[in-house]
Amino acid sequence: MAIVDAAPSQPLASTGAAPRGLDRRRFGAMMLAAGAGSLLPGRPALALPASDEARVIDFEWVDAARDRAVPARLYWPAASARKGPVPLIVFSHGLGGSRKGYSYLGEGWSAHGTASLHIQHVGSDESLWQGNPIMLLDRLGGAADEREAIERTRDVSFGLDRLLQRDGPFHAAIDRTRIVAAGHSFGANTTLILTGAQVIRDGKPLGFRDPRFTASIVISAPPFYGEADLPAVLAAVDVPTLHVTATEDTIRIPGRYSPVQDRLDVYAAIPTPQKTLVVFQGGSHSVFTDRSLRNGGPLNPLVKRATAEVGLAFLDLVHKSDPVPLEDWSATWKPILAAAPTPFQVDARQWARKRRA
Repeated sequence: MAIVDAAPSQPLASTGAAPRGLDRRRFGAMMLAAGAGSLLPGRPALALPASDEARVIDFEWVDAARDRAVPARLYWPAASARKGPVPLIVFSHGLGGSRKGYSYLGEGWSAHGTASLHIQHVGSDESLWQGNPIMLLDRLGGAADEREAIERTRDVSFGLDRLLQRDGPFHAAIDRTRIVAAGHSFGANTTLILTGAQVIRDGKPLGFRDPRFTASIVISAPPFYGEADLPAVLAAVDVPTLHVTATEDTIRIPGRYSPVQDRLDVYAAIPTPQKTLVVFQGGSHSVFTDRSLRNGGPLNPLVKRATAEVGLAFLDLVHKSDPVPLEDWSATWKPILAAAPTPFQVDARQWARKRRA
């Protein structure tokens, strides 16, 4: 179905300088929110974390039905950042990634009261870079085939099941009405499948939708390779969707090439008007991973922070029908955007009720 950027992740780097035109106080707050200093080392969760510190919690789950390990990392907000039941984003990494990657998203989101669960897909994770280099292309090909695409969706649903299980510490703490699927590259395809994308096999639709997801964040989505009719594949995707890409977001690995236009085509093929597209000016396909300055130079950490923040603004748009955070975000980050985010159809009645209140 899909294949993605083939490069291991590295730690986030920071320039420490605000871009021209950004509000200094707002940028400073984002700098602090993106920092790792408030997070504690991962550890098994025996009880709901209650201290006023954000937490990183690692899980070593195994799906016995598939005899498949499903490691995961949870970024849990500090008590002071939580306001009632906690929204949850479930994140799927790109090809060759792991639960440790995309830490800037987990840190940034949890700093503002939104938990994120990062699933590791053992059939297409960092283990691809291990072993005989001569066999790397074979490993990449196997990791990006249709069977692994399906197993990835099952990984995500299984991880969500485990986090929400009735006897677990997070069962009552997570807001079931605000659970969002998210992913980068191959993980973006995983997200689309979980929210309605399907293909026809033997004359029948094949899909793995998880109805618990109320929205999706799709970062650098490749096309569904081998599928000629993209609108048909995405016809059933009806949840609100945020699409994020960059003007140099091109995928180049042996056997696969995907230009930036593919990201725009995926956005265009989503049928619901409750969608918006964010395009950064510059930045490679891997600028959204934890890889640092050599991919995008000084732009790299800015794109990361802006991506984390636009995810939160999008959740306000979807779950509160409040367009103001996205409007403010667009004004703040205008210096590094190729264009303003595309219009999103807000529930006008809900927004009117909110303004009257």
